[in-house]
Amino acid sequence: QVQLVESGGGAVQTGGSLTLSCTTSAYTMTNRCAGWFRQGPGKEREAVAVITAHGIQTRYHDSVKGRFTIGYDEAKNTLYLQMHSLKPEDTAMYYCAAPMGNMVVWGCPFGVWGQGTQVTVSS
Repeated sequence: QVQLVESGGGAVQTGGSLTLSCTTSAYTMTNRCAGWFRQGPGKEREAVAVITAHGIQTRYHDSVKGRFTIGYDEAKNTLYLQMHSLKPEDTAMYYCAAPMGNMVVWGCPFGVWGQGTQVTVSS
């Protein structure tokens, strides 16, 4: 069974930066697509960023384009999400997601989720 472990969340002020990380011991992450989702208070879960296998392509939610970067750290078998110029509206629980499911978002069939890491941005 694939387990995803996230880290890196926290509380920052507007304009701050955070980097989220996600790792698993079940497989080599760069060999498959992956993504980050978030769910804010009273909101539905939404896709933030998705990356294809080997990082060939990435796709972002319009609200984070130019501020967030998704990528793989192959040496650490880690998926990361660099977040800059954070805004209060970025406040949410952030989830790492891996394929092998049937929830297709931007071409990746998600089915495995991490436990989530909280990001809080204050004004």
